[in-house]
Formats: sequence, structure tokens, C-alpha cells
Amino acid sequence: MEYGMKAAIIEDEKTHRDLLSSYIEAWGKKTKDPVFIKEYENAASFLFDWEDLEFDILFLDIQMPGMDGMELARKIRQKDEQIAIVFTTGIDDYIGEGYEVEALHYLLKPIRQAKVEECLEKAQKKKPSKEYRIVHSTEDETKKICVSEINYVEAQKHSSRIFINGQKKIMVKESLSQMEELLKDQDFVKSHRSYLCQLSKIHQIDKDTIIFDDGSRVPVSRRLYQEVNQKFIAFYRERQK
Repeated sequence: MEYGMKAAIIEDEKTHRDLLSSYIEAWGKKTKDPVFIKEYENAASFLFDWEDLEFDILFLDIQMPGMDGMELARKIRQKDEQIAIVFTTGIDDYIGEGYEVEALHYLLKPIRQAKVEECLEKAQKKKPSKEYRIVHSTEDETKKICVSEINYVEAQKHSSRIFINGQKKIMVKESLSQMEELLKDQDFVKSHRSYLCQLSKIHQIDKDTIIFDDGSRVPVSRRLYQEVNQKFIAFYRERQK
């Protein structure tokens, strides 16, 4: 089943979990948008299946036994920069720390339904439509990356380096040919034996250079120039229809 919103509630008190769940369900009925809700009584149980379920929004109680909500949020942000995080707490001492993890909102208990619905609306607007993600491996971990954020991929011997919006770089174990296979159904084009470029990020193509929207540049081989140029033109003509 396709869900309009997937929400997780991480809260050690059952009464608060039940209340939040009822508010989210009510919002789903009001908007006629199916919602998936899963409740967790601690951070450890959430982390066990977090990456498999791909939530859109998290409601985190800050004060919990074991790993607290703020520590959990920091851990989440190491791997996921997109998910909406909403803190719930009975005191307002942690508001400043919420900025560190780019929290969507900070709800003080007792929590009102209108405030929860406001958070859900914000998360819905922030949520990318049909965002495609790939799983990649680094030396220390395996994580997901949003394909829409990639400018280009550069070959590095038997591995690759992914260049993200704003010049952020991620070294991955996959070779360029493996990355090409992962991205074969997306709008990428090979401009050179060492470069794979996302068409939507290209600003300009010269005879020997591709210039991206952020000003970064990669080479275009003479052999591939015509193919790259044709795909670039076709891509934007299709978008203008």
C-alpha cells in the first residue's frame, strides 16, 4: 500500500504515544491521505528497523531512559538529512539543541492536536515527490543517498567519488560502471570515461567542458560530446512539454 505519510513515535510513556497516534490518524482521515504509524518505547527499538521502514516524520520524546531523543536525532542525522524530526517534551530547556539537528518543530507537552497537524503539513510539503535513493558503501558504513542531490560521479581507480550539491564529496566502494548500473533508470549521462553527470544539474555544455548550476566543471570527451549534447537538449525539451 502507498502511504501519504509514514510516521514514527518514539516515546517511553504509552499515554503520550496513544495521544500522538490518534492525532496523526485524525489528520490522515481529514486529508484523505493514508498514514502509516509505528510506535516505539525507546530509541533502541526504533533503530532496529528504522532504515527498512523509511519514515517521513519522527516524533521524538527528548527525555527517555537509555539513549535520549536528542542523542537519537544526532545519530539519525549522520545518515539521513531529509527526514522531518519533531521533538516532544515537558520542558523547554532543549530548544537551542534542536537547531543542531535541524528539527522541524519543538512541541511542549501537553501537546495539542492543531500543533501536530501543523507539523504533518510542514513535513508533507518538505517531502520530495517519488524521491529515488540509492544504497552505497563507504569504508565504514552502508547508507542511502538521494539521487536528486547528485551533481556527478567521478571514477577513482576501483571506486568512485560522488559530488553532491554544494561541492560535498562522498567516497564510495562502487566502481563507476557499478554506479552507472545503479543509476541507469535515472537521468544521467556519461560525459567521459571517468564521469557520470546528472542532466538536471547541468547549466551549460561547451566543446570540452560541462558546467553545473553550482559552477563546478567536468570534462567532456570529443567522442561523447555529440551524445551528451543531444541528451541534454532532449531532456529539457521533454520537461517543457
